[in-house]
Amino acid sequence: MRKYQEENVYEAFNKRLDYICNYFDHLIVSFSGGKDSGVMLELVHRYYEENELEAQGVKVSVYYLDYEGNYQETKDYIKRSMGKYPSFDYYHICMPVSASCGISMSQSTWLPWDPEHPELWLNPIPKGAIHLQNHNFPFFQVGMSDYDFQSKYCQWLHQETKAERTAVLVGIRAQESLNRFNAVTREETFSRFGMTNYSHRIFHNVFNFYPMYDWLFEDVWVANAKFGFDYNHLYDLYFQAGVPFKSMRVANPFHQCGVASLKLYQALEPETWGKLMGRVNGANFAALYGGTVALGYRGVTLPKGHTWESYVNFLLKTLSKEMRQVYLKKFQSSLTYCTKNGGALPEKVVRELEDTDLQFENLGNPKNNRNYKQEHKVIRFKKYPDDVPIKNFRLVPSYKRMCITILKNDTSCQYMGFGQTKDELQKKKEAMKKWESFL
Repeated sequence: MRKYQEENVYEAFNKRLDYICNYFDHLIVSFSGGKDSGVMLELVHRYYEENELEAQGVKVSVYYLDYEGNYQETKDYIKRSMGKYPSFDYYHICMPVSASCGISMSQSTWLPWDPEHPELWLNPIPKGAIHLQNHNFPFFQVGMSDYDFQSKYCQWLHQETKAERTAVLVGIRAQESLNRFNAVTREETFSRFGMTNYSHRIFHNVFNFYPMYDWLFEDVWVANAKFGFDYNHLYDLYFQAGVPFKSMRVANPFHQCGVASLKLYQALEPETWGKLMGRVNGANFAALYGGTVALGYRGVTLPKGHTWESYVNFLLKTLSKEMRQVYLKKFQSSLTYCTKNGGALPEKVVRELEDTDLQFENLGNPKNNRNYKQEHKVIRFKKYPDDVPIKNFRLVPSYKRMCITILKNDTSCQYMGFGQTKDELQKKKEAMKKWESFL
């Protein structure tokens, strides 16, 4: 539940920096070129100057992890921002780290700045950037995940600056997603700095802080207008193109969150779009069909001559052997679970199923220790359903649900209720490859 304070978000932000700077002598601004990290950089500088932190020995480092592909407006903004304030230290990083890929059915990640294929790079390495040939990161391995890299990089920078404590300032806002909301409202305290809920420990004396967590989308733009801050003018183009506020993202161009807006490269920067098509398999398909029935975001229709079961088999045959096995393992688990063991469904869903022709057994109340918020019953189907003609279709297993999962390129099968993510799948693969020689 929201609790409204008398102070505004700008005043709250400054109070949080007061608190952080009482305990930390080194601040790292995680800069992405987007609206949130952009306004945070400006606010940190404003606070730094007003409170004369340089005289107090507080250091500020700004790092930008370059994913190789950006709109020209973003590149221009990065160029204006990196080095803008002489009292800060800047690190423009162009390293081949593994980044999430939500558009390809043959790969769950892609490799920006791939050293084996420089001819495919979307842009040349900017002058003065840190790259594979001039870095001195002892922890670095080609292909390590971008999240792992950023965590280890902040640890390394903490040690290099000989700081007592380092605070990594990350511009995430709870409004943007449930995961981000949970990150700053969780009840556990062992990984916090003291009792600060908007903090998270990543290393000894190195903590992430999210001082903008309660800002709204409108607050960011009010701050930019009120203080005359510079910002990424790509957002102006997004607004003119009618892009919804929640889809105005500046990040890895092939991330699953940006599939729906990938097509904008075609209209805004055709030359960049041409390079993107040759960079990752599936870019053109995602741009054409992202957000449409082809990717399962709306009501998908069954092709003539097919049942949903036969359509699943057809779709599986179009995939690579590796990706096909990923889906088959999850699908088989669903088949076994629903036709042999039985699965728990809300009682209101069970009542809906009773009005259909589907055959199933009601095995009564669940016998596990899980605390359900509403009454559930365990249902075991006599035959795995082809389709489920009820309102709560997504909650019930069916071959149609399998089809939508494939069409959404959902290799984690989250649409079917599975929890493993694509990044976790890739990490598992990398770990098995690393240790296979010892088995």
